[in-house]
Amino acid sequence: MQVMMNLVLVLQLLAALAMIGLVLVQHGKGADMGASFGSGASGSLFGATGSANFLSRSTAVAATIFFVSTLALAYMGSHREGGIGTGPTAGEQLLERAAMPASPASAAALPGASIAPQTAPSAAASAASN
Repeated sequence: MQVMMNLVLVLQLLAALAMIGLVLVQHGKGADMGASFGSGASGSLFGATGSANFLSRSTAVAATIFFVSTLALAYMGSHREGGIGTGPTAGEQLLERAAMPASPASAAALPGASIAPQTAPSAAASAASN
């Protein structure tokens, strides 16, 4: 199960990086105005509007892969068995778990509780001993 989670995580990271790159490569709506005045966009690899369709479809595919991998990681994370953490085990809900009441600490359990407190010698007792 851990290997599968790692593979889905790598897929998610690759989709995220692809999405970032594709969004940065795309031109905004204002860039179309420059293309109509002969900025050379019609001579590009995909044609005047071909690049916009290709890039937006590629971004949509990368976003779909990212979304599906996020859902898969959430599902696998909530249904893992014996993993590290303090979450509920398989088949056990958090609200069904019995809360252990905190027992009050007894005096014997406290460190130093069995030792009688020391009192400072009074001035009269110290004067009498001299």
